Amino acid sequence: MTTILNADSSKETHFSYSSETLRQIAQDLLQYARQQGATACSAEVSDGFGQAVTVRQGEVETIEYNRDKGLGVSVYIGQQRGSASTSDFSPQAVRDTVDAALNIARFTAVDDCAGLPEPEMLATEFPDLDLYYPWSLDVDGAIALANRCEQAAFATDKRVKNSEGASVNVHESQFVYANSLGFVGGYPTSRHSVSCSVIAGKNAAMQRDYWYSEARDPADLLAAEEIGRITAERTVRRLNARKLATMQVPVLFEAPIAASLLGHFVGAVSGSSLYRKSSFLLDQLGQPVFSSNIRIDDVPDIRKGLASGSFDGEGVRTQRRTIVENGVLQGYFLGTYSARKLAMRSTGNAGGTHNLIVKPGELDFQGLLKQMNRGLLVTELLGSGVNGVTGDYSRGAAGFWVEHGEIQYPVEEITIAGNLKEMYKHIVAVGNDVLVSGSRQCGSILIENMMVAGQ
Repeated sequence: MTTILNADSSKETHFSYSSETLRQIAQDLLQYARQQGATACSAEVSDGFGQAVTVRQGEVETIEYNRDKGLGVSVYIGQQRGSASTSDFSPQAVRDTVDAALNIARFTAVDDCAGLPEPEMLATEFPDLDLYYPWSLDVDGAIALANRCEQAAFATDKRVKNSEGASVNVHESQFVYANSLGFVGGYPTSRHSVSCSVIAGKNAAMQRDYWYSEARDPADLLAAEEIGRITAERTVRRLNARKLATMQVPVLFEAPIAASLLGHFVGAVSGSSLYRKSSFLLDQLGQPVFSSNIRIDDVPDIRKGLASGSFDGEGVRTQRRTIVENGVLQGYFLGTYSARKLAMRSTGNAGGTHNLIVKPGELDFQGLLKQMNRGLLVTELLGSGVNGVTGDYSRGAAGFWVEHGEIQYPVEEITIAGNLKEMYKHIVAVGNDVLVSGSRQCGSILIENMMVAGQ
């Protein structure tokens, strides 16, 4: 049960080690662990590099270049577990790391849920999901790209007076995961981005905003000039912000921040929260937790997907799953350990979700504004006032006041509050203005009613 998906030979790579070398290190590690008394073991070996350039007001502010490598090992003596890690790949350092993990395991309490996944759950098919696109962008090219992005922001509107910088990031990595059940798998990935943040106005009336684009393939990034233009437009529209009186009104979460609502849901239905009984959605499997128009899917096999993968962090095969259908909770996010704690089976989510997709509705952003008619459009959230045990939700916010389905003026220094259990059940609509933000794909979300606290 072995696969190493090598980088396309037509793609120039800059890794310090070959995938075969990483595989050999992992297999040598497992062999040594078994020789030293481990009854089971797993290892992950990784290698990567990154380049980041930031330009501010036409001048280079930072240039960062890094090379990272790491090795992590988990060993089991029966059902006692120990883990250790190192960034040193020398044979002696690898053996020392295994010895350290074994020493930890010997002093760890027996845990009847500890251990590797069931062998039949391990992945056996490894499709190429097209996750690796090296970007041969040198420092001069990155500086030029960042300058074009920032200059486009300044050129869009004269009210843009200052900048927090434009950045270009290149990141590529590869890994190999192996365990003593015979599983070996790994592949290279890339993740590139361009971002910009500017300031408009002057004195106490200044406002800032940002925009970015992120992709596996640099060819899929928004043009630098487009990112700069969007950044400027989002910034100047916030000028002359007002405060609101306290009231209860519909609230529309703009797509870039609507994904945060999805994040709270993920935390509530993930294994560690459930078996610790620290979730506001405890024992809700098979129950309606969203309004009936909501469907959420976990999709691991999207080509170029930012969270795609044929196996999870334990080698368990991934699969397409509907997590919420017609508002009803259909499944959890479980790794092997949390699944055993709950007397269930792993869902292939050790390490987190895959591409989590909220099914878009029929309305675009303007259509959502018209449906809301009168209420608050939220474009920025501040603070972290969310209680994962009770679902109580209270966050600082900024955005725009909407009347007759049209944006009237920007607002700031307000707080929006509610309870996530009620908020989810009162989602009126999800827009088709889908934004991909890391592992989450979600349009704007309209909630029927929330408390807005102002002056």
